[in-house]
Amino acid sequence: MMAASLLLRRDKKATAAHLKADLNRADNSSGVRQLQELLDTVLNPETPAADTEALDWCKCLIAGGEGFEEFCKTVRSYDNATLCGLVWTANFVAYRCRTCGISPCMSLCAECFNNGDHTGHDFNMFRSQAGGACDCGDSNVMRESGFCRRHRLRTGENVPSIPRDLLLMSEMVLPHFILCIIQYLRDGYVEPDTSTERDLQKVLQQLEPQISFLEELTKMGGAMRTVLTKILTNQQTFKELSMGQEENLYAKKNYDKYLSALQNSGLVSVEEKAQAAATADVTVGAEGGAGAMVLLGTTAPESPDESSKEEDQDGGQSVGQRKRVKLSSSTKDQCIIESLKHKCFLEELLFWTIKYEFPQKMVTFLLNMLPDQDYKITFTKTFVQHYAFIMKTLMKSHESDTMSNRIVHISVQLFSNEELARHVTEECHLLDIMVTVLLYMMESCLIKSELQDEENSRHVVVNCSEALLKNNTYWPLVSDFINILSHQSVAKKFLEDHSLLMLWMSFVSFFQGMNLNKRELTEHVEFESQTYYAAFAAELEACAQPMWGLLTHCKVKETQEYSKTVVRYCLETLQIWFDSIGFIDEPAPNQVTFHLPLHRYYAMFLSKAVKCQGLDLDSLLPDQEMLMKIMVHPLQIQASLSEIHSNMWVRNGLQIKGQAMTYVQSHFCNSMIDPDIYLLQVCASRLDPDYFISSVFERFKVVDLLTMASQHQNAVLDSEQERPMLEGALTFLVILTSLRVHLGMTDDEILRGEMVSQLCMNDRTHSALLDLIPENPNPKSGIVPGSCSFEEMLSAVADFKAPVFEPGGSMQQGMYTPKAEVWEKEFDPIMVVLRTVYRRDVQSAMDRYSAFLKQSGMHTGNPWPPYKERTALHPCYKGLIRLLHCKTLHIVIFTLLYKIWMDHSNMSEHVLCMVLYLIELGLDNQVQDNKEDEEPCIEEHCHDSWFPGTNLLSNLHHVINFVRVRVPETAPEVKREAPPSTSTEASSYGQTSRRLSGNWRENLREAQVFSLVAERRRKFQEIINRSNTEATQVVRPKSSSTRWVPPGTPPQLVTEILEIRESMLSLLIKLHQKLSSKQNSLSETWLEDMDTSRHTHGDGTTAIERILTKAAARSCQIKRSIQDICGKVCPPVPPKKNSPADKKTMDKEERRQRARERQQKLLAEFASRQKSFMETAMDVESPDTEAAMDLGGSEVMESEVLYDCVICGQSGPSTEDRPTGLVVLLQASSVLGHRCQSKEAKKLPTSDEEHIYAADTCGVAHDVQLTLMQSFFKDSSCLQSVSIGWDGGVYVQTCGHTLHIDCHKSYMESLRNDQVLQGFSVDKGEFTCPLCRQFANSVLPCRPGRGTEAGAWHTPTNKKTFVLVKEVQDLQEKRGPFTTESNLSKEMELVIKDIKNTTQKKYMDYGKNPDASGNDFLFMYSVARTNLELELVHRGGNLCSGGASASAKRSCLNQLFHVLAMHMRLYNIDSAYNPWTKLTQVLQAREADGFEDERPEVPMLFRDIPSLLIIFVLTMPQPLRKEHFTCVVKMLYNLQFAQALAALSTKFSPEERQAWSTSGALKKTVANAETSFEALLSHVIDELSEDKSVYKVKTEEPSMLSSSVWSPQSIEFSLQQFCLPFLRLSCLLQHHLYGDNLTGCPEAEEFVSLAACLELLPSAPQPSNIVHSASCLNWAVSAFGLVTQWCAEVTGLTQMQAEQSLTLLVQEPQWTAPRLLQLPDNYNIIFQYYHRKACTACKKVPKDPALCLVCGAFVCLKGVCCKQQGICECVLHSQHCGAATGIFLLINASVIIIIRGHRFCLWGSVYLDAHGEEDRDLRRGKPLFLCEERYRVLEQQWGSHTFDHINKRWGPHYNGL
Repeated sequence: MMAASLLLRRDKKATAAHLKADLNRADNSSGVRQLQELLDTVLNPETPAADTEALDWCKCLIAGGEGFEEFCKTVRSYDNATLCGLVWTANFVAYRCRTCGISPCMSLCAECFNNGDHTGHDFNMFRSQAGGACDCGDSNVMRESGFCRRHRLRTGENVPSIPRDLLLMSEMVLPHFILCIIQYLRDGYVEPDTSTERDLQKVLQQLEPQISFLEELTKMGGAMRTVLTKILTNQQTFKELSMGQEENLYAKKNYDKYLSALQNSGLVSVEEKAQAAATADVTVGAEGGAGAMVLLGTTAPESPDESSKEEDQDGGQSVGQRKRVKLSSSTKDQCIIESLKHKCFLEELLFWTIKYEFPQKMVTFLLNMLPDQDYKITFTKTFVQHYAFIMKTLMKSHESDTMSNRIVHISVQLFSNEELARHVTEECHLLDIMVTVLLYMMESCLIKSELQDEENSRHVVVNCSEALLKNNTYWPLVSDFINILSHQSVAKKFLEDHSLLMLWMSFVSFFQGMNLNKRELTEHVEFESQTYYAAFAAELEACAQPMWGLLTHCKVKETQEYSKTVVRYCLETLQIWFDSIGFIDEPAPNQVTFHLPLHRYYAMFLSKAVKCQGLDLDSLLPDQEMLMKIMVHPLQIQASLSEIHSNMWVRNGLQIKGQAMTYVQSHFCNSMIDPDIYLLQVCASRLDPDYFISSVFERFKVVDLLTMASQHQNAVLDSEQERPMLEGALTFLVILTSLRVHLGMTDDEILRGEMVSQLCMNDRTHSALLDLIPENPNPKSGIVPGSCSFEEMLSAVADFKAPVFEPGGSMQQGMYTPKAEVWEKEFDPIMVVLRTVYRRDVQSAMDRYSAFLKQSGMHTGNPWPPYKERTALHPCYKGLIRLLHCKTLHIVIFTLLYKIWMDHSNMSEHVLCMVLYLIELGLDNQVQDNKEDEEPCIEEHCHDSWFPGTNLLSNLHHVINFVRVRVPETAPEVKREAPPSTSTEASSYGQTSRRLSGNWRENLREAQVFSLVAERRRKFQEIINRSNTEATQVVRPKSSSTRWVPPGTPPQLVTEILEIRESMLSLLIKLHQKLSSKQNSLSETWLEDMDTSRHTHGDGTTAIERILTKAAARSCQIKRSIQDICGKVCPPVPPKKNSPADKKTMDKEERRQRARERQQKLLAEFASRQKSFMETAMDVESPDTEAAMDLGGSEVMESEVLYDCVICGQSGPSTEDRPTGLVVLLQASSVLGHRCQSKEAKKLPTSDEEHIYAADTCGVAHDVQLTLMQSFFKDSSCLQSVSIGWDGGVYVQTCGHTLHIDCHKSYMESLRNDQVLQGFSVDKGEFTCPLCRQFANSVLPCRPGRGTEAGAWHTPTNKKTFVLVKEVQDLQEKRGPFTTESNLSKEMELVIKDIKNTTQKKYMDYGKNPDASGNDFLFMYSVARTNLELELVHRGGNLCSGGASASAKRSCLNQLFHVLAMHMRLYNIDSAYNPWTKLTQVLQAREADGFEDERPEVPMLFRDIPSLLIIFVLTMPQPLRKEHFTCVVKMLYNLQFAQALAALSTKFSPEERQAWSTSGALKKTVANAETSFEALLSHVIDELSEDKSVYKVKTEEPSMLSSSVWSPQSIEFSLQQFCLPFLRLSCLLQHHLYGDNLTGCPEAEEFVSLAACLELLPSAPQPSNIVHSASCLNWAVSAFGLVTQWCAEVTGLTQMQAEQSLTLLVQEPQWTAPRLLQLPDNYNIIFQYYHRKACTACKKVPKDPALCLVCGAFVCLKGVCCKQQGICECVLHSQHCGAATGIFLLINASVIIIIRGHRFCLWGSVYLDAHGEEDRDLRRGKPLFLCEERYRVLEQQWGSHTFDHINKRWGPHYNGL
């Protein structure tokens, strides 16, 4: 030990180098000893794991003296791995390419995917759920063509071999290091019952650095992995180190801990197992064969009778008195599961990994090693060896979900590889282990089955309410099993091993009959259990999926034997099942289970055997008796479906409907309803048809209904259930006889049929269609050779409808819709009925079909479901046709035709439709005649009294004269009235002496047909040779008389005889008359002149004609009969209403029908009203198209404006006491501030080189300008020289509806008391307009209309300019009279408060001293400016379109101006500083008073002209006369023009300036000098060149030289452009105040048109002469004097730099329309750059990254990391960037969310896949592309502030986004 302690003191690096040198000598024993001692000291497990000293030592020692980093590099250079093997954990984004994958589980990391070539492949991106590893380079799992560039080259060959000494130290040090980790694990482990989960977590946390270090080692590449593999798998090292030396007490204790943990694992050692096996031999065949138990090491019972009380010692939980299932293979090799004696480090590491419930780090380490082949094999074997232990740990775990994911993360890497799976299957009995483990797992939750015979049932089923099933705990094991069965070699082994198959069948039988439903008959069930989810999931995953897996390997003739074996075992197991539930021949009433996996295994293997393997069906079928049993339960399910839809199970709650839906739902149907129907088809084709048909009607409980009598008693159904049940029975028979999915259709035909039926119900998106089409008979992935792919088939049957966009409409997706010829030829209502989950889908399909017929002109009425020709039957199933040709069915058909014709109750169009369908199927499918001779018995004994033979054709025209019926005494028939349908031959009743066999069901109720049902217990042979010679005796077998006890005491049944004298043919013809409501609707010759082409589509009459035509074509006799009947048909007496009782029911029906029609009518009327209202009120969405409806104008003209209140409905003026208000929405907006000068939208950065700069936006420019002004000029003056509100301005919009303000208050009260609030907050004043439901949050009072001055207001004026100027000045000084305090003024103040509260404080305070009145003043007039500017934006930035504004009737600017004006009167403008005087007078220079220190005012040339205009208008008394308004505009235009000249002059080069100055000087003398721009320009240039010249700025010469020479035209153009913004705003303002119309004009003439509109031009311009901007000038005083004065203000500034003056002088007022960022076309570009990008604020990669589409900011959605004052980053950003409106793209979901104030909504996605669909949350992971139209819609909604109105689903975000 001395040596070690010395070494410890030395420097680590030096020691390492010294030891390495020692070890490299030939005799290295001393080095080895020294190292051992050192390691024993350093790696002492008694020191706490958190101490990192040991880790540092290891790193140094392994590196052998050099730095660890360099060492890593060196080792990496020897990496010879050819696989990628990158391991990832849950939520990692990976790729899967089906084109390149061999195994369906194949996955690639993003890097390998992007470096490989997958263009045109079927790939998708996915978020890993359980974690995974990259398969690039592994040719067992994927095709080499898909490898990436790095792994395509076999890198292994050219890597130099590794020098021996490089890893020498690693080989010595690492075994000790790994042992140390294991010792920590042993030490920290406590059995879960004593510890909490937390203790285990703590141990793991402390070990984190050590395990991470191991992980680092694995990443060094192949060379290091080889070393690790050697250490982990070396048994010798393990032996030496694991026990610890004798003298080391700690190690001994540590080892004992490990042993006790092993003991507790419930897996025994070999010695004990041998004893167990010995006892197990005794118990073979005993009731509780303990096979599975022994295999898993629980002790077997000593003797057979104790077995039922056996204890499961593992969890100590008793199986109680439950009976165990017989396992015939309990003699199987007992040592299937090697005892857990660990032989190497790897085994013990895995053991602890399992014990600690698969910690993520350990899993990653174990998986990182997989690229090493030797390791992979050993590890897989170890994993299999621990399989049972894994299952036990999983069952006990509290975190079974996480654990399941981790298990699958490992197992999928091991079992996806066929080589490996086969190897382990052969060497380690993998299949035996898996099946046994699954069996054992399910055995823990069995209960007695209550199906059939509750008391004596010996069958056990899984209990669906146990956690094991509810939480899908079995999932990892089943998924592994499915995974290995996908390998052919493994599946074959399974199918060849009979004892395994038998075990598997007993496993499947645990699910047979689970989750039994019992019909509640008295009261509603108290608690609706949801266990059915678990049951359906379990059958699908644990039974059906392994079955589909096995079926894929039974496709060819060579595999016949497999199918035979499976079928044999299925039948055996079924027989055992029937015995154990005590089933004889009748199912127990009122019970149904949807789970019959044994039946379905049998059915699917039968189908495969006949379809693909050429086996003969009969060789696989059992005897008739067994077939009768097999058919009972699937038939019971079909009848129950009908009962559920007839509301007979309504007391069982909604869940029973849920089951019925799930059973037919697309993911389940091919494993559930399809096999069931197929099995019934097989039974029907082999059993006696009369027996089968009667069973069907018996099961559907409609036997009593099938009577010729008009009344009957039904002991089991209420009358309202009879019709749906009868419809159900007939529909089922039609499906049974016409469905061909397993009876001869090819896979392509099936796919086509499925696709057509889904598309007929509704147009579908591509992904919905993929999802709706059952996967298994035709897998969608991987194209089966010779078959049609999904895409080809889709393009054959459907057209793609690209998404359409109505702004503000719902976002549509790309849809597929059936082609016309599909509707015409392929629409199959039967398939639709079979595949609909909701009944309404059938209706939807029919509606679409009739719409198509109308549109194509084929049929206009209400069509019936079309009849579709069927594929030919496979010869094996020809027997199915006999169903259509059996007397029982014909009697039913005859009876129903008669009842429909006689209008008996409970018949319906649907019944007739199905009856006709059955007749037509019978005509199309004839039985070969040779059959008739073989079974003469049928001829003799059966209902020959009804029909002579069984062939439908010959029976059609057979006339039936009399029928004997049993009817209640009260029935009309008893009263001996003449039957309504006969002539007056009442005497014919006496002719009973004829051989009458009464009606088969009524008179001889059981004796005839339905005696079959009761007497099923007799041998089947007896049933066929029925000897009912005494046909007329009434026999009532006991069994049924006890069953059908009618409730109450019904009236006595009496036997009556009806005269019928009809055949099926005559009834059909009479029904044709009835349907077409014409007598003699078929003339004698109609058959000859029949046009058969129009027969395919139409209503009932068409269907009857089609049937008659077909029948006539097939038999001359029928043709003759038809002609006879048609000729003879006497006009039918309209069937009399049979009796008052009947009348009542009929009337009731009719009344209901009428009521329904009335309701429809009302609804339609209401809808049309609403629609017309919507058209007038709701076109928020399209601000560009609207007729002029002009509020402003009309308001002025009328004497008083009347408003309608939408709450109380009264109409009247707005008054001072009872003001009316406009419903408005106030919102802060920064849209204007985000405008730029460039035409191009900014690009979203998608790489580190790209950036977005915000400096060039409108908002920033105005901020800079104001700040600059405030640093030189007087604050109060600054605050009147510019506008704010570019960012955070308040925008006011209205829906145009008005209400009394007091009505509004009571409306708000009612909303406040209403508990159901819809996404808005009443406390914040939010509400929806009571009329149009548009979102609003305030009411803007309307000014009482005074009509008096209206005339004078508008009169054109002849006053001279200077007069008007004076009047304006007087008006400004005379402040308006203050209104007295009234309701109106109070409301106005409240609105002002609302307006201020709408935006944030920072957007209002621009003054130096807060709360200065100037601040408020600035804010108020800026609100007006913001609204005017936004309206301009909405009009496209100019007024060329003219017309009333889009928002004319919805414009509230007029009212807003009045409210603002009233508020502005509080401030008066100091006349000394009144800008008006500076505009209109040349002032004497004021003597410098003592105010030297006071800052100067802002020069006129720096001021913002539109702001001045608004200030003037708002501060003058209202209403303002138009002449005064025009005067103000004219004066301001002069200043604007001067500014334009000044700005222009600064752009000239000095030479040019000189030239223009001189040339203009000449013009000054001319008469019109004041309106000539040359003269004025030269004057401005001269003035500005004085003392502190603005032009002194040093300009870079070259730029000036390059600028083009200015011509008069270019100068004129830029002057006009400079003045246009002012003219536009003035015009808009004039339009709103005075209601002047805006005339449209071409863009080139906009200037002229606006100038004329504002009366700046003396007269309307003639088109010929060009108008100059200067000609619009109207000077009140000398132009040159004023300009001099204005320029002097600028040149006289002493403190300012020339550059700064220049900035303020040259304002660029042209801004382009606001745009969102330009996005890349392919979404992947955004996703790859941003989804791993770190947040700038918290430097972490956000869980939900988001992008602001306005400014490109990258933010964390919901991230706690970036919260400030409890507000998350997205909400914060929306406040900074958009004044509480934010548009964010969520990177991981591809959707856009909108934040508006305190609410948010999901807007949808602007990225769609190739099929025009969104992919929210990137679930499908298909490539997405930008949809320009959607993005434009988003941009338009942002610009027009209509998010609140268009998007409907808003919710509060509570600052958490």
